[in-house]
Amino acid sequence: MSTLPSSIEAGAQARAVSNPRAAAPTEPYGEARSQVMSAPRFAAALAEISSWPGYARTPLVALPGLASALGLAQLHYKDERGRFGLRSFKALGGAYAVSNVLRRKVAAAKGLALDSLGSADLLSGAHDDLIRGETVTCATDGNHGRSVAWGARLFGCRCVIYVHETVSQGRRDAIAQYGAQVVEVKGNYDDAVRHAAQQAAANGWTVVSDTSYPGYRDIPSDVMHGYGVMAAEIGAQMAEPPTHVFVQAGVGALAAAICADFWIRWGERRPQFVVVEPLSADCVYRSLEKGEQVAVQGSLETVMAGLACGEVSDLAWAILREGANSAIAVDDRYALAGMRLFANPLAGDTPIVSGETGASGLAALLAVRDHPALAATLKLDASSRVLLLGSEGDTDPAIYREVVGRPADAVLAA
Repeated sequence: MSTLPSSIEAGAQARAVSNPRAAAPTEPYGEARSQVMSAPRFAAALAEISSWPGYARTPLVALPGLASALGLAQLHYKDERGRFGLRSFKALGGAYAVSNVLRRKVAAAKGLALDSLGSADLLSGAHDDLIRGETVTCATDGNHGRSVAWGARLFGCRCVIYVHETVSQGRRDAIAQYGAQVVEVKGNYDDAVRHAAQQAAANGWTVVSDTSYPGYRDIPSDVMHGYGVMAAEIGAQMAEPPTHVFVQAGVGALAAAICADFWIRWGERRPQFVVVEPLSADCVYRSLEKGEQVAVQGSLETVMAGLACGEVSDLAWAILREGANSAIAVDDRYALAGMRLFANPLAGDTPIVSGETGASGLAALLAVRDHPALAATLKLDASSRVLLLGSEGDTDPAIYREVVGRPADAVLAA
């Protein structure tokens, strides 16, 4: 077993901000927020996704050794590596949205009630004549595109995925293995988002994106409600709510889904909600700081590939602008240290295979350890019971092996 490093590399930076507009614990979720994300739609997503072949609840892992070393009362990690074989939580969102796109197409074409069609009907072959003629598309940093491609293969439609220049070859190959056409776009993630929308409009395809913008809300809302399955599982797995949840944010879709579900589920007992981002792609951080959506420009380059996003989704912002209590932006070196620490656990803990984005919550805790003044901003102390969302495993096995020093199978066999 390993020991907690005394500090990360000299010069590794982090900063935190408290959200002055955060809702009071007593404030109810309310009707306005229910127009964005609602309990009935969370329940519908859970019912649908749990019916898919291969569904299984992912583990919630207790890490008492790491909690003690970091001065916390408890630490839990929701491990999404095993989700439908995709090594990422994204299977819950993109594929669910694909199923809903196809359900709506079939219902409209055949004059059927939407509620009468489920995933089983799409998988039955009865509607293949319509499904095979449909094409879904999106931009991706890797994991969302893999989910959309997997959903397209599962239900039988065509798929085109756009990636920006810095998406690794391993992540491109992982998308292509599900039969999708993978196309590179010059620029960053947000450039790829715009290009995907243009190509969809020109070709009559359907964009299945996890980011919303004016005039495009229904499908991203489906994606976000799919992510709520993770929150529902956590609710069933924890005896009591955590005091803090650290959730990574790219466009904010996962963060908003978890925030909304926990607000509905636990009300006044909901945890302090902390958004985690890279220093170079901190659009939620800056938006909370200013009180309005702020776009981050530039390459957005970070090892936390799934978080290399410069613009907060409109739907996500509608939840996070008052649902997030604080945000922390961390140096990439903390994420890499988190991956290694998960792979080389402290006494009493089990090894975890986590990718760069999956380790972002631990990265934040390591940053707080190195920069203790941040603890007050995040309201962390020795009584804190912290939940981390392990959003991905080794989604690029080559990068994982380079960072950790051995492959995932060797880590888990130790």
